[in-house]
Amino acid sequence: MGDKGWNDKKRFIWILSLLLLVAFVVTSGISYQVAHDSLTEQIKENNLPLTSDNIYSEIQQDLLKPIFISSLMAQDTFVRDWTINQEQNPEKLIRYLKEIQDKYGTVTSFFVSEATRNYYHSSGVLKRIKDIDPEDAWYFRVRSLPEYEQYEVNIDPDTADQNRTVIYVNYKVFDFEGNFIGVTGVGLAVESVKRLIELYQTRYNRSVYFTDRQGNITLHSQQYDGAATLQTSLGLEKLAIRILASPSTSFSYQKAGKTIFLNSRLVPEFKWHLIVEQDEARGEQKLLTTFWANIGLSLLVTIGVLIIANMTLGKYQRKLELMASTDKLTGAANRQAFEEHFANSLTRSVLDSRPMSLLLMDIDHFKLVNDSYGHNIGDLVIQTVSHMLKSQLKEDDLLCRWGGEEFLILLPNCSLSQSSELAERIRELVAGRLLRVNGCEINVTLSCGAAQHRASETAEDLINRVDIALYQAKEQGRNRVVLSY
Repeated sequence: MGDKGWNDKKRFIWILSLLLLVAFVVTSGISYQVAHDSLTEQIKENNLPLTSDNIYSEIQQDLLKPIFISSLMAQDTFVRDWTINQEQNPEKLIRYLKEIQDKYGTVTSFFVSEATRNYYHSSGVLKRIKDIDPEDAWYFRVRSLPEYEQYEVNIDPDTADQNRTVIYVNYKVFDFEGNFIGVTGVGLAVESVKRLIELYQTRYNRSVYFTDRQGNITLHSQQYDGAATLQTSLGLEKLAIRILASPSTSFSYQKAGKTIFLNSRLVPEFKWHLIVEQDEARGEQKLLTTFWANIGLSLLVTIGVLIIANMTLGKYQRKLELMASTDKLTGAANRQAFEEHFANSLTRSVLDSRPMSLLLMDIDHFKLVNDSYGHNIGDLVIQTVSHMLKSQLKEDDLLCRWGGEEFLILLPNCSLSQSSELAERIRELVAGRLLRVNGCEINVTLSCGAAQHRASETAEDLINRVDIALYQAKEQGRNRVVLSY
């Protein structure tokens, strides 16, 4: 991570800390003042919303994980490439789904192809989706979601185990031109989510449950004794529309002679409403205890959010930096990384008065490899050649996949004669090795252009010279090194 990235991260953490601390101080002060003014308003306007916020923060850690995982799967280049390439070698996708399931601890992971309607599961190909099968209606519902909605959350029996109920996150998958090619996702066991709800109820001493946008009670604990919908719940019949129409609201209603305070907030990622309830008597007895408990919990949540933010920012910044600078197939640097590395190497070369050279290598007749063995074998050949090139380079050298089957090698502190010797050594190594790839034996050779950086020469000019040298190597019969003086 560079100095700027590190400073940006520290600045963000400090700002987040300040915002959380200010929000904590303000919320605590308001809660304390309201507690003296009105017990009813305290419960209705502070305690329940604060509890709802705390639970929502925990939901972001506990329940939104499958949405994030499904999003990664839907954007995964492997999944899209595999589907676009006519779903060859299904065992690769099945192994990928099994790895997702094992890595993230989900109860299921799946992909349904729009082209074949095959339902790929971590345990194999389970079935073929049919538009006449009511059990498959979810797929066509997801496929028909509006453009701005990329996923849905629903509760259905596990396709692989009908005795188990699963909370599915179904995420639409598009190819690189934006065409719909399938649905992927993961699932959480309903029982584990219900245990979380029971944990929330025990921790906050309040009733907690979820409802969808139509008012159906989707998740609740074993202690829940209400109706199946808000519209048929005693005391909530007239409030159901107002609850479902508002992203966040508070109400009170009468139930069995008691005043019940209710707070509702929309969890947009699940498209569900989180409902937190507390009866008036409980609030009177537990007001002060709850108040101080919320203060302590707010501090813990603040610390937890800061720790998670710090860890998450660092992790994903490093991941993004790696993705932005690395070719996914070979692990070599990409063009952007080359440009940055070239500028740094050029500066050091000028300051130290040392030479710097470039090699541009191309796998000869690579199209014939693809045509004869297929693109998957071709990719493996590129990977193998890349590993062979890396094995011949020093720590300061940079291997860049320049495009297709071309590799660009930046050689700091290396003259033209030295780079020529290295190029010949690499060429002989590749030409003398029989590549064994997935049972296929393939001979490949390399053509190479080599050039040494001239004073005041730009990266574009240097690359153009080495490209011309490579072209000459191919014109002269391939499997050779041509120098640009």
